[in-house]
Amino acid sequence: MKSMVKSIKNAAIVIVVLLVILICNPLVVTRANEYSLIIQFGKVVRVEDTAGPSLRVPFLQSVQRIPKYRMISDLYPSDVTTKDKKVMTVDSFVIWDIKDPVKYLSSLNASKEKAEVRLGNVVYNSIKNVLSSTNQADIISGRDGELAKTITENIGSAMDSYGIHIYSVETKKLDLPDSNKESVYQRMISERNNIAAQYTADGEYQSSLIKNETDKTVKETIAKAEAEAEKIRAEGEAKYMQILSSAYNDASKADFYNFVRSLDALKASLKGNNKTIILNQDSELAKVLSGVE
Repeated sequence: MKSMVKSIKNAAIVIVVLLVILICNPLVVTRANEYSLIIQFGKVVRVEDTAGPSLRVPFLQSVQRIPKYRMISDLYPSDVTTKDKKVMTVDSFVIWDIKDPVKYLSSLNASKEKAEVRLGNVVYNSIKNVLSSTNQADIISGRDGELAKTITENIGSAMDSYGIHIYSVETKKLDLPDSNKESVYQRMISERNNIAAQYTADGEYQSSLIKNETDKTVKETIAKAEAEAEKIRAEGEAKYMQILSSAYNDASKADFYNFVRSLDALKASLKGNNKTIILNQDSELAKVLSGVE
């Protein structure tokens, strides 16, 4: 029984010694992603901002650890009115970190929740100021990064007194309120239909101009071709008559030519089923057929 009591006492002593060592441990190990603030009598006496060990005075000094990395805070969606009196819902987030841990501790008691409340107010004011001086169409077209840049620049040094630096304010959603979407969509559809109708009318007008010009060109080309053909045909006829005149210039050839032309005339006169012709014996054709000079 006595040995058991002794063992318990020894264990208690060991535990107390360990607790004293832990409480009084003067070693402070600072990680790469944090600040270590050494506090004495409620005042920061030293800031350790590089990774590694350091020392503090036991009992008199305590350690407050503060993040030293970029953080992302999601902000509550809010409605803002644009320059042209259009209401838009903005859902955004902010990328930030702590540049002055002493200010952060003294102003916000190192509370991330309090910091996010302050960030939400500052960012909302900046968004409201920027969007209230911008038309809705310019806001939509500025979604390529220009809008976020303007909102961030508009914040300026508003968070410096809290030891916070804002890198960027980004919008996850920039849209119309649900109550306005349907009417806006219908108006957009109507506007697009009007634009499409205008394009169609312009296209049809241009098409008619092209068709008229093409028809005019075709008619002029055909008329020119027909005139050229008539000219060539007339020249050919003249050449033909010149050749005939030269070929049948003497009397013997002229008689043969008359005979051939008489046969052609006779052939042309034989139409239909009746192949009988009656000629006067004094006619030139009868003389040719009968061989009478």
